[in-house]
Amino acid sequence: MSTVSQRSASSPRELTRVGDRISFIYLERCTIHRDDNAITATDANGVAHIPSATIGTLLLGPGTRVTHQAMSVLGECGAGVVWVGEHGVRFYAGGRALTRSSRLVEAQATAWANRRTRLDIARSMYRLRFPEDDPSTRTRQELLNMEGRRVKECYRRESARTGVSWRRREYHHGDFTAGDTPNQAVTAAAQCMYGVAHAVVVALGCAPGLGFVHSGHERSFVLDIADLYRTDIGIPAAFDAAAQGEEDIAARTRRALRDRINTTNLLDRCVRDIKNLLLAPHDSKATDETEDQVTLQSDGGLLVPSGRNYDRPTTDRAHEEPIW
Repeated sequence: MSTVSQRSASSPRELTRVGDRISFIYLERCTIHRDDNAITATDANGVAHIPSATIGTLLLGPGTRVTHQAMSVLGECGAGVVWVGEHGVRFYAGGRALTRSSRLVEAQATAWANRRTRLDIARSMYRLRFPEDDPSTRTRQELLNMEGRRVKECYRRESARTGVSWRRREYHHGDFTAGDTPNQAVTAAAQCMYGVAHAVVVALGCAPGLGFVHSGHERSFVLDIADLYRTDIGIPAAFDAAAQGEEDIAARTRRALRDRINTTNLLDRCVRDIKNLLLAPHDSKATDETEDQVTLQSDGGLLVPSGRNYDRPTTDRAHEEPIW
């Protein structure tokens, strides 16, 4: 019988598309191990088996212990893993891309490296968030002003819809309980949304640090993507949870957010939005992104197969030989 460590990693074709996965799973006060290609969560109530390839993001709360083999299978299947502390603070996230193509990350880097195209994508992001406002001629500062105004309007609207009293947004770094109930709910929803967005960004092979609105942080692009769904997914879920009372607000917010993510097919929408933002219209055709196809860059934008010895001109294919 083969051991776990001797099993080969799953290929991209064998893995579940990120858009078809469970948004996130939260575990606390348990030991997480591996059983074949599933992970197990063991606590005083027994053992629960969770198919690893169906997880978008695994949130590890207080009191969790995770084995090397569990992290191995989670990495192989491209699941994001996020450690969250007692106050809902995220410490670390990781995962492997589900794609073997660099098409998206190259498009992202190309657009990010040019100020004009970077602003164009930032405007497109605001257009997704606020379709009734035309951002095509807005400056960066005007975009920020528009965002601040619309987010405040969202808080007021959700307060009126749910009957939850709202004064202002307050976040006390490192002290989750310092805010009132709706602020705690908004913070909990934001942390979960960042984890989900991180999992999708990494699964698609994009660079988390190359943001178009946010900048200077290792997860700038993750923050960009999570913000796309703040006013129609995150904040409404937070106010729904806050309307049910003050007790166990973080857990109720996670459940409300998970339900809203699933009913709105957010993961599939997130994948589609990232591709539409980064890829030119003529480049949005479906391609096989599961093949390990590595090429070398030659002159004039020519791409040639890798692993070959090019001591002769690339037009002389008759004498090609492997280089390794």
